[in-house]
Amino acid sequence: MCSDPRRVAVVGDCPLLRRGLAQVVESAADLELTVTTRSVEEAGGRLESGDVVLLDLASPTSELAATVHRLAGQGLAVLVLCSAGRADILPLMEAGARGCLSRQAGEPELLAAVGLLAAGCEYVSAALAVRPWSQAACRVTDRERQILELLAAGETDHGIAQRLGISEHTVHSHLDRLRDKIGSRRRADLTRFAIANDIAPSS
Repeated sequence: MCSDPRRVAVVGDCPLLRRGLAQVVESAADLELTVTTRSVEEAGGRLESGDVVLLDLASPTSELAATVHRLAGQGLAVLVLCSAGRADILPLMEAGARGCLSRQAGEPELLAAVGLLAAGCEYVSAALAVRPWSQAACRVTDRERQILELLAAGETDHGIAQRLGISEHTVHSHLDRLRDKIGSRRRADLTRFAIANDIAPSS
C-alpha cells in the first residue's frame, strides 16, 4: 500500500526561484505541492502541522529567524534556502529550522533534504557547513566515525545500534562524547561536523 504524498509548501519572495522550486516539488511522485506563495502571511491557513516548508526569503537574519520560529511553533518542518557564503545559519537552526539548503543545490539534493525533513531528520548542505572542528575531527575514534556516518545518513539512535550490533545506551554514550568534542548538543551540528570533515558524504 502506498503512503500518502508528503505535503510541501514553497514560500519565496523571488518569483523565478519560487516557480523553480514548485516545479521540482511537482515533478516528484511522492510529494504534494500544497502552497506556492511569496510570504507566510499570504499562505494563511493553508499550512498544516507536519508540512515541509521551503523558505526562500531575502530578509535579515533576525527577521528570518523570527519567521522560522513562528513556523516551527506551528509544527512545520522548515527548510531554509541560503546563499553559500552565508555564515549565520546557526541562528536559523536555533530558531527551529530543520535544515538549511544551499541555493546552489541541485534537484537530487533538494528532494533528499525534503525527504529527510519529512521523516523527522535534519539536513544542512555541505556548502553551508561551518568548519571550526578540525581539532575535534582528529580526536574522533573509529566507532564514533561509524556512528557519525550513520547519523548523517538519517539513521535513528535505535537504527544505529542495530546496524553496529551495540546497545542503544552505548550509542547515546558515544553521541554525548561527540557533542562534548564539538561543543554543541544539537544533532544537526553533528551532521554538519561529519560532512565538513569528510566523515559522511555531502549528498
